[in-house]
Formats: sequence, C-alpha cells, structure tokens
Amino acid sequence: MSSLRSALTVATAAGCGAAGAFVVGSIAGMPREDLVDLLLLLSLAAAVTTLVSVGLARWMREAALRHRLVALSILAVAVATANVGVLAKLMFVSAHDGLVVIALLVFASGAGIGVALSLSTSTMRAFRQVRETARALGSGDLDARIGVVRGDPELTAIARVLDEMADDLQESLERERVLEARRLDLIAAVSHDLRTPLASLRAMIEAIDDGIVQDPPSLRRYASEMKGSVGSLVELVDDLFELVKLDARAIESETERARLKDIVAAAVTACGPHADAKALRVSAQLTGVEDVACSPRMVRVLQNLLTNAIRHTPADGSVTIDASLREGGLSVIVSDTGEGIAADDLDRVFEPFWRGDRARSSEGTGLGLALAQRIVESMNGTIEARSELGSGSRFLVWVPVHEA
Repeated sequence: MSSLRSALTVATAAGCGAAGAFVVGSIAGMPREDLVDLLLLLSLAAAVTTLVSVGLARWMREAALRHRLVALSILAVAVATANVGVLAKLMFVSAHDGLVVIALLVFASGAGIGVALSLSTSTMRAFRQVRETARALGSGDLDARIGVVRGDPELTAIARVLDEMADDLQESLERERVLEARRLDLIAAVSHDLRTPLASLRAMIEAIDDGIVQDPPSLRRYASEMKGSVGSLVELVDDLFELVKLDARAIESETERARLKDIVAAAVTACGPHADAKALRVSAQLTGVEDVACSPRMVRVLQNLLTNAIRHTPADGSVTIDASLREGGLSVIVSDTGEGIAADDLDRVFEPFWRGDRARSSEGTGLGLALAQRIVESMNGTIEARSELGSGSRFLVWVPVHEA
C-alpha cells in the first residue's frame, strides 16, 4: 500500500511537470507536430522516472536522511540530464545547446548535493539530540531533557512532546515516592499505636494467668487498665475505619442539615468531661449565625478540633469557638491558650498519625485532625492551622453555606 502511494505521488508530480512543459511549449509557439512529439516524450520520461523512483523507494526508506537527500539531488539531475540527452538526440535542441545544458545540470548536481548535505547537518544533529535524550530517559536518567533543537518544525514538536512526557513522568514518580514514604510512615505509626496497648494487655493478662496478681485490689486495677487499653484500640480502629470509608461524593450529595448552634452544643457536650477534668473554660460566640444550616458532620469536625485543643491546653486555660459569615460561607475558628505549634510542624498537623510529641506518648490516635480535614474538604471547604509556640493555636474552618 505504501509503495503504491509513493508511485502515485511520483507519477502525479511527473505528470504535472509534463503538462507544465506542454503548456510552456504551446505558449512559446511550438508547431503542433513538435508539441505532440514533446508530449509523448515527456509522458515516456514521466513513466521511466516513476519506475526508477519506485525501484529506489525501498533502499531510500532504509537509508539515512543525509543519504536520502543526496540521492534525491542526484536522481533529479540524472532525470533532467537524460531528458535533455534524448531531446538533443531527437534534434529538439542542438548538440551544442544540449552539452551546455548538461554541463549546467552537472553543476546543479554538485550544488544540490552540497545544499542537501548542509541542510541535513542540522537535522541530523537534532535527531542525535532526540535519540540520546530518549536513550538517557530509558536508562533511568529522568533529568535528561532535549531542550531547544535547531531542526525541522516536526522535530521541534517531537522534542517538545518528549520533554513534556519526561516532566510528567518525573512528577508522577516523585508523587509515587512521596505516597510510598507516607504509606511506610502510616504503617509504622499504626504498628506503634497498636503495639503499645497490645503489649500492655499481654503483660497484664500474663501476670493474671501466671498468678502473679491475685489480690482483688490489684485485679481491679488491672481490669481498669485493660479496659483503657481496649478503649484505645477501639478508638484507633474506629478512627481508621472512618478515615478510610469517607466518600467525598457521598458527603457532597447529603441533604440532611442541622443548625449551627445545635452542632456546637453537641460538640461541646461530647468534650465536656475532658474540659472539666482540666478545669478549662469552653465558650462559643455565635452571634447572628446560630441558625445557619450545616452538615451534621460538622459535629465531628468541631469535636475533633475541641479535643485537640483541650489536650494541648494546660489546666485553667480556655478554648473558644467563634463563628461568622465570610466570603459567602460559614467561618468557624477554634482557638486555645495552649502550648502552640512550632512553625516547622504547621504543615504536618493534618497528616494521619502525626503528633507533636515525637515519642508518641501523648493521648489520642493522631487521626482527629486528619479526619476533620477530610470531612471539611469533602464539603468543598477549607481548614488551616495558625499557631506560635507559647501563644496557643487557631484552627480556621470555612464551609459553604446551605439554606435551612
């Protein structure tokens, strides 16, 4: 199919050339008999040119670009020389004029070959640049780029696409590496948080089973501690399960709504015992937004933020909830007078299992803020942390407002 297409292309071009020569001869006033003879000769020359071109096509496809250009120059001059020779033989032109034309064609052949070699130099250099870059990428050097190439527009486009592909591949692999690192950190954190209560449970069960602890007071204390360890495990598993099952599309399509004052009251009530145990003051300022309609999931968001604030605020401190309408949505700020967060850690506070306590000895699962962020973002909202060491922390939540 490709050979036939090539033959048709050459035949069409040669036919157009023959027709053009016939038109020029007619305009020049050549006799009718000479025009007929010229047309027959040109048709024969076009057929021979087509056959020669098709015969060379297979070799040309396998040859280097530079060799192709040189061969095309030689072929064009050879065809023209043969035609002039035939015309001179048939007395269409004088022998002297034919020799002059052939001499000029030989010169044109040399000039054409020189031009072909010159033009192919930049193209071949661009080809080598593309080939070496592709080979480097294939060997794992993802920083390799082609850059600017001085060649044909087609080569320039290929180089640009290859560089864009290398950029996308490098970004994709980098994201994969980051996700893999997070996955390993998550596994390590889960393993640690599971190991601690399980180790405690195992030690206490073995002590009871071996008869080391037998007196009722110690057994009651062990039972209380075992209950606490089981509670930690249940809390961790529940938070993990909720984090995994959160579906952004499902949350976005939910239609159930609750008033903000009811949501805040439920969150404060849930955290009340922990605040009372540390004598903390928890207050809310909802002036003008008490009846704003929100997703009931905001209860979990505020509860997690309040729990975090209470955990990191010393006794006799305070935790405040401020709500207002801002930028077409509801803004809720949870502030505390706690220990604050270091600037270097602010970007990590929403990572699952991240804790400011490097020894991971503090309470909680390390999933509360991650859950809050996931819920808020599923509602097309935003959440951010602002803090300074020793000056407390502020968590700012913004969610779109829905009609009650």
